[in-house]
Amino acid sequence: MSIPREPKPAKLVISIFMQDKHHLQKAVRSLSESFGSVDMVSPWLPFDQTDYYTAEMGTPLFRRFISFDGLIQQDALADIKCFTNGLEGQFSKEGKRLVNIDPGYMVAERFVLATGKNYTHRIYLRARIYADLSLIYRKGRFRPLDWTYPDYVGEAIIRLLHSIRDRYMFQVRQSGDQVSELD
Repeated sequence: MSIPREPKPAKLVISIFMQDKHHLQKAVRSLSESFGSVDMVSPWLPFDQTDYYTAEMGTPLFRRFISFDGLIQQDALADIKCFTNGLEGQFSKEGKRLVNIDPGYMVAERFVLATGKNYTHRIYLRARIYADLSLIYRKGRFRPLDWTYPDYVGEAIIRLLHSIRDRYMFQVRQSGDQVSELD
């Protein structure tokens, strides 16, 4: 019989992309008002994905990742996605988003994104939101899965996520929790 245990808190990580970089400061301010102080904002990264967003958002698109100092409960992901969906609505013009905000969380063994789209590998959370297991941490690094978004497989993003994971592991240890390095 398995004995249920409280899950470890998670590191909130948000990917935000847009065509007009001037929207970033206002978006980050809104996010930090809701989720606390920001502990990392990545450099601008090119957004290498299909033309899925081109009609709505234009091109080229630029991305930054943001992580927050405070840790969250893993089951808060659905509420966070609902909030960021509302925030995207505030950053829209004539029904088109100017900013795309994709929240997820990181724990020692995985990186999970939130989505409103169902698919075979996604697990329903609540409020029409699904959890997408995007990367697993194994043998000292994040590893993609068959369904991992292609832009999350790139070495620059993997390196960035490793640095966020290092910060997360430090925070968990500072709180006195025991966490495995997961060889």
